[in-house]
Amino acid sequence: MPGLVSIKTPPETPALRISVPDENLGRNGPGPDRSEQVNPKTNSPAPRRPPSPSPSTSRGKPSPDRSSGKKKSPTEKVVIDDSSLDNPDLGPFLLKLARDTIASGEGPSKALDYALRAAKSFERCAVDGEPSLDLAMSLHVVAAIYCSLVRFDEAIAVLETAIKVPEVSRGADHALAAFSGYMQLGDTYSMLGQLDRSIESYKEGLKIQMEALGDTDPRVAETCRYLAEAHVQAMQFDEAENLCKKTLEIHRVHSPPASLEEAADRRLMALICEAKGDYESALEHLVLASMSMIANGQETEVAAIDVGIGNIYLSMSRFDEAVFSYQKALTVFKSSKGENHPSVASVFVRLADLYYKTGKLRESRSYCENALRIYAKPVPGTTPEDIASGLMEISAIYELFNEPEEALKLLLKAMKLLEDKPGQQSTIAGIEARMGVMFYMIGRYEEARSSFENAVVKLRASGERKSAFFGVVLNQMGLSSVQLFKIDEAAELFEEAREILEQECGPCHQDTLGVYSNLAATYDAIGRVDDAIEILEYVLKLREEKLGTANPDFDDEKKRLAELLKEAGRSRNKNPKSLENLIDPNSKRTTKKETSSKKWSAFGFRS
Repeated sequence: MPGLVSIKTPPETPALRISVPDENLGRNGPGPDRSEQVNPKTNSPAPRRPPSPSPSTSRGKPSPDRSSGKKKSPTEKVVIDDSSLDNPDLGPFLLKLARDTIASGEGPSKALDYALRAAKSFERCAVDGEPSLDLAMSLHVVAAIYCSLVRFDEAIAVLETAIKVPEVSRGADHALAAFSGYMQLGDTYSMLGQLDRSIESYKEGLKIQMEALGDTDPRVAETCRYLAEAHVQAMQFDEAENLCKKTLEIHRVHSPPASLEEAADRRLMALICEAKGDYESALEHLVLASMSMIANGQETEVAAIDVGIGNIYLSMSRFDEAVFSYQKALTVFKSSKGENHPSVASVFVRLADLYYKTGKLRESRSYCENALRIYAKPVPGTTPEDIASGLMEISAIYELFNEPEEALKLLLKAMKLLEDKPGQQSTIAGIEARMGVMFYMIGRYEEARSSFENAVVKLRASGERKSAFFGVVLNQMGLSSVQLFKIDEAAELFEEAREILEQECGPCHQDTLGVYSNLAATYDAIGRVDDAIEILEYVLKLREEKLGTANPDFDDEKKRLAELLKEAGRSRNKNPKSLENLIDPNSKRTTKKETSSKKWSAFGFRS
């Protein structure tokens, strides 16, 4: 039977800084920084480190220009009567005031007032039947200010209005205004952790951009890579790979050999290949990216790629080569960034993981402690996300050391660092799910159930209710409910987990089989013996026909089924009906009195 394993941390969704759009809506260059690392699901009981360094230190959003003028002196308060908003000269003046207010550092509230008035003025002065690009631009500014105030719902409502203003058929200016709105809308959804909606918005933006500029424009390549990274965050690796291939093809045509653009593409492709288990291809892409960086004199970036190469070697159990790559990167990071930089700490964590896997526990613990010392006193410029990511990885190693209490402390610190950061709800949900697993392992079932419940609420809100990860969390929460004798609640959780895992993983996946077993045990406990028998017969049929009977779970399940059949006075049905017909919501349930008087199930639960 599968043992209780740690929940993997879902792909992070880092906070974005949405820049205030400038007047030139036609520009399509890189925009706000969006550093990211991805933790694909693995079979390891520890959350896996990012397969390789992010292909670029930021993910440039193809968006309108930022205002880049010198810092203005604080603007004086301007009193404007609403009746004067019909003046066509007032809108541009108010929009400039909004930008100047932001640049002066006076705060977003006054800038928001100016931007809202500017939008109202542009709307009033618009010629009947003629879309106003000035209105669209002012709405982009309003949405950006709402985001800075953490008023994301209002920002989304404004952007949904803004994308309806331009008419793409009217030419490139309108097309690129619509493109800019969709990309900003995608970023806003991303900050809320709603990756599916974010990706859909990016796709719409890319479609409009390709229609306006053609399929092979270099700016299209940047958008493709941006969308590919979003797919990686959502662990949609096939879609990400296709987009990354297109990006590489465009850059081969428009960029010189061994360009920085091609290097960034190859680092992303390596990340995707490793996540899919294609380590040889990932290694090839990283070596080519490293050669490009060497040719361009990017020493620090070469070191970051060396860490990625070390990760690949570690995954391939080529430990000596992994140590060489890590030590090479460590030397560069110490000389270029300083011995207390988080980049140094991240390599320490990788070495700690490596030495644990090679049985050198003393060295592994030493590297963990060295990394923790750096994270305890971070150098200026270190982001909370960097520290939280490092603490989560160290926590996983302490979990392997069988020190769950220390691991829990580190996870709690990581969660506190992220709790006020936009776009981190999915990451926090992953932390809470891992904490729930550890609470369960040490017998603190009430705290385990509470942690899982918090994770489920966040995952539902972020649109991940149909992911395999969500199904696994529901299963773990159901196990906690069983331990607290909340059997009806556990049955509902197992049923929902079953539906999700069947869809995402298929009926033969180990996680799905575990949920089947748990659901059968729960049905037996609440008196739905026939349903329990049907599920076990279905599982045995799957094993006999598709998975083989060598698995020790087969004999255990066969024994359990025999006990239930004996109790029900039946023999095994060799042709069970489809599982889709087994769980009838209208089926008769026993009363609470009948449930309490029934003996406990003869078989246990699977995690």
